[in-house]
Amino acid sequence: MKSVTPATTLRLIRPDDWHVHFRDDAMLRAVAPHTARVFGRAIIMPNLGPPIITTAQAAAYQTRIMQAVQGYDFAPLMTLYLTETTDPHDVMRGLDDKIITALKLYPAHATTNSAHGVVEMRKVYRVLEVLQRHGAPLLVHGEVTHHHVDIFDREKVFIDTVLIPLRADFPELKVVMEHITTTDAADYVRENCGRGTLAATITPHHLMINRNAMFKGGLRPHYYCLPVAKREHHRAALVRAATSGLPCYFLGTDTAPHATTAKESACGCAGIFNAPNALECYAQVFEDDGKLENLEKFASLNGPAFYGLPVNKTFITLEKTTNPLRYDEKIAAGGVGDIAVFNPEREIFWKVS
Repeated sequence: MKSVTPATTLRLIRPDDWHVHFRDDAMLRAVAPHTARVFGRAIIMPNLGPPIITTAQAAAYQTRIMQAVQGYDFAPLMTLYLTETTDPHDVMRGLDDKIITALKLYPAHATTNSAHGVVEMRKVYRVLEVLQRHGAPLLVHGEVTHHHVDIFDREKVFIDTVLIPLRADFPELKVVMEHITTTDAADYVRENCGRGTLAATITPHHLMINRNAMFKGGLRPHYYCLPVAKREHHRAALVRAATSGLPCYFLGTDTAPHATTAKESACGCAGIFNAPNALECYAQVFEDDGKLENLEKFASLNGPAFYGLPVNKTFITLEKTTNPLRYDEKIAAGGVGDIAVFNPEREIFWKVS
């Protein structure tokens, strides 16, 4: 039997990150370069405080991002925060003028700064008609927030009670299930992969940790994110999905910085900041699963195809290291304080060169 020499370098079409939180002001200036260093484009989440709900606000935010990433070849793709009062005409103008790329659906109170989210879906149907006509995606935080639904069941209930009826009413609407966390979501996307109207992003942390990480040796707030990490069999299902090579799964880090003091508090914020080591973590997951040949599809090809955008024209190289990757445990964010960097709690042997 012919032996296979392990890869020592990976040359990829430059990847994109289809789910990023940059925040604003000092936080934005501290975290954005970590994404721009590696990724050619990123879908920028609009849940600032106050949220980005108009095209004019998106354009102004885009300008602030470009100022924060000067010197990098990077394009922020802007989104609007969908509310029950979103103006369909403003959305149409934003899409026509190529200022916005997609809209983000947050069920009310689902995650950070989501108090303005949607309660009654039919109130946003006129906006969804605009998206469907333009072929622009609706990005969904796929969780219900009813108090009677267990937090570990929110994603499955969302699929059954919100997403399936929504897609029946808008069969041509492109939908991205963001940061999926369950076997249920992975299977639902796979079963509907062929039509090209449904896709999912998967984060590095949901590929690398299960819910035990939050409680190992005590309460560990830096592993708390929303949607929360689930049982081990769900994590394994996400790995199978991400590494499958199927076009309906692609890279979205959901990098979500918070100051350490905001995480380590009586009511800590949800979010994991993984931008400094995200691509390296993905590479390790794909190697461990024996699927390095599919990393470029997941990281560089599937996302642009779904969004109807060209792939990037430049390349990036990862090198296999002899010793595990070392990276800073925290970064400084001006007057905001330190931000903890995601610790995957396993050795990473890939480095962006």
